[in-house]
Amino acid sequence: MSLKVSIYSDYVCPFCFIGKDQLEKAIKETDIEVSVEWRTFELRPKPLAQLDPNNDTSKLSLWKQVIYPRIEAWDINMKLPNVSPHPYTDLAHEGFYYAKAHGKANDYNHRVYEAFFQEDQNIGEIEVLTQLAKEVGLNEDEFKDALVSRKYSPTRMKALEHANREANITGVPTFIIGEERINGVVDKGTFEKVLKQESDKLKAFGISDMQCSIDEGFC
Repeated sequence: MSLKVSIYSDYVCPFCFIGKDQLEKAIKETDIEVSVEWRTFELRPKPLAQLDPNNDTSKLSLWKQVIYPRIEAWDINMKLPNVSPHPYTDLAHEGFYYAKAHGKANDYNHRVYEAFFQEDQNIGEIEVLTQLAKEVGLNEDEFKDALVSRKYSPTRMKALEHANREANITGVPTFIIGEERINGVVDKGTFEKVLKQESDKLKAFGISDMQCSIDEGFC
C-alpha cells in the first residue's frame, strides 16, 4: 500500500518549488512507495493585482536573505524568474487538469515549474503552456482548445473551494503526508523522517490488520 501525499501549491510560489525539490529527493532517498496528489491553490487569483518581485525591494530582499541561501545550501537549480509581473496561474492550473485527465499530471507539473523558475518562461500565456504540454507528450491542439474554451475552469474553481473551505489552506506549500501536515518548506531530512514515520504507521495499521477476530481486535 502506497503512502498518500497531498501537496497544495502554486506555480509562482518559490517555496513551493523548493519544497517540491526537497520532497522528491527525500522520496528517492527513502525508497518508500508514495502516491502524490497535487492540489490547486492560487496565491493571487484574478482580479487581485499581479506581483512584480523584480521591482519590489521587499521581495528582492526576501530572495536575497531567505530563498537564495536555501537553494544554495540544498543544491536546488532555480532563480528569481525574469518575468514582470509574475503571471496569474489560472490557465496553468487548468492545463494541469487536462494533463491529469490524460495521465501526465506529474510530468506537466514538473515542466511548468521548471519553465518558470529555471527558464524565465511566462507560464501565464496559452502559447507557452501549450508548448510545455507538447513537450511532455500531450496533444497540443486539444490542450490549447481546452485552455481557450476554459473547459477546466469549473474543475479549478471547485479545487480552490476545497482548498479554502474544506482543507483550510491559508498558504503554500502545504504538504499532507499520511496524517502529518507540514505548512511551509522543510529540508530533505525532515521530509525523510516524516515519510518513514507515516509509512511505519501505514504498515502498522495496514489492510491485513483491518479485520475482526475471535480472540482480539477492534471489534
